[in-house]
Amino acid sequence: MHIVVKLFAQYREGRFKAEEREYKENTSAQEVIDTLHLESVSPLGVLMVNGRHVDVNYILQEGDTIALFPKVGGG
Repeated sequence: MHIVVKLFAQYREGRFKAEEREYKENTSAQEVIDTLHLESVSPLGVLMVNGRHVDVNYILQEGDTIALFPKVGGG
């Protein structure tokens, strides 16, 4: 199935801003995160699918857009 993956902040470094990717049926958001090795860069801060906050166990559907934001620190 075709999924659009959007990366933000540090997750973009050396990668892409948005890309259509192919995943098998019943792929979870966590599986996408794992295949991109994002948490080695920074812990996940916000996960959205089609503009809505979802859990990492969310099962993606054909045509979904997943947006991944790293945790931001500061003070």
